[in-house]
Amino acid sequence: MMLILKSMNVHSTFEDGVLTIDPTEIVEAPLPSKAIKSLRASYYFMGSLLGRFQRATLSFPGGDNIGPRPIDQHIKAFKALGAAVSERDNTVHITTGPAGLHGARIFLDVVSVGATINSILAAVKAEGTTVIENAAKEPEIIDIATFLNNMGAHVRGAGTDVIRIEGVSTLRAMNTHTIIPDRIEAGTYLSMAAAVGDGVVVKNVIPEHLESFTAKMIEMGVNLEIDEDSIFVPRSENLKPIQVKTMPFPGFATDLQQPLTPLLMCAKGSSVVIDTIYPKRIKHIAELRKMGANIRSENDMIVVDPSTHLVGSEVQAGEIRAGASLVIAGLMAQGTTVIDNADNILRGYDRIVQKLTALNADVSIQSAATLVEDGQD
Repeated sequence: MMLILKSMNVHSTFEDGVLTIDPTEIVEAPLPSKAIKSLRASYYFMGSLLGRFQRATLSFPGGDNIGPRPIDQHIKAFKALGAAVSERDNTVHITTGPAGLHGARIFLDVVSVGATINSILAAVKAEGTTVIENAAKEPEIIDIATFLNNMGAHVRGAGTDVIRIEGVSTLRAMNTHTIIPDRIEAGTYLSMAAAVGDGVVVKNVIPEHLESFTAKMIEMGVNLEIDEDSIFVPRSENLKPIQVKTMPFPGFATDLQQPLTPLLMCAKGSSVVIDTIYPKRIKHIAELRKMGANIRSENDMIVVDPSTHLVGSEVQAGEIRAGASLVIAGLMAQGTTVIDNADNILRGYDRIVQKLTALNADVSIQSAATLVEDGQD
């Protein structure tokens, strides 16, 4: 992200968890395609550059290969706001023409976090009122609306399925914004703690953002102690099988179905996962089977049977959440697990080695692989 900013002469620093951005000398420039393709979130430059410069040109975004993730709803929103969009040579060209962007009514055909945010980013600088219907309701939508409103934007209704935006001519940085805790990271550690922990506190969480996930853990028999901003996970035994169906927020997050899988292996019976968002999100299955897991995919369902005798193996982290599930499985397994393509894990979990080591896990980085010893010591 900082590399993309640098290409536009935007100065940024990142120290001790604080990202500082200075766009006072920003210029229009071609964005580095390699960086764009490596980062799914790069598509947010479409909406922000469109609002700032009245045009944007960038390569199709990359990211994890977890099945089709089209940007047609983003493009539909830009067109509704008065932009012309063309695609050629794997590049998207968006322009507004002399009239600029104008407020519009946008109905998203599917609930999409990315399309909702991109619509907001463009609409805050559009003249007039924009109404986004069937908008995503994720906590991250509320967070970015708060961020923009603190700069002078007028965004209302974030967190509901109808968002209204009154366009403004300028945005000004007026204070420091603290982003919300990462609910997917927190959920991953909750699953890990229940699967292999002997009493773990996960701090700096917003429990309301995790209710669909913690409800499933409680249904399994994990006696969570939920506080205002922390969750205690006790040693968990005699767990019950469950059925999980991923849905848009406030439903069960698709990003948490893979990190939950190792915990499902601890249940006394067969659990079923149905991912309605990304049914092809199954890269963890073959790797877990190498470790002895009783897990299979059939008819867009993942069936998880009890798997109490995992064995350390060499496996591949095909993407972020698949990698997270392998880390948990590695802690559950007897022997040493080597996870290749560990970069996929490290870009999604801040200081994961230090955090797990502090819990007495034996985890280390060896070049591009993560070495995970069983956590029974």
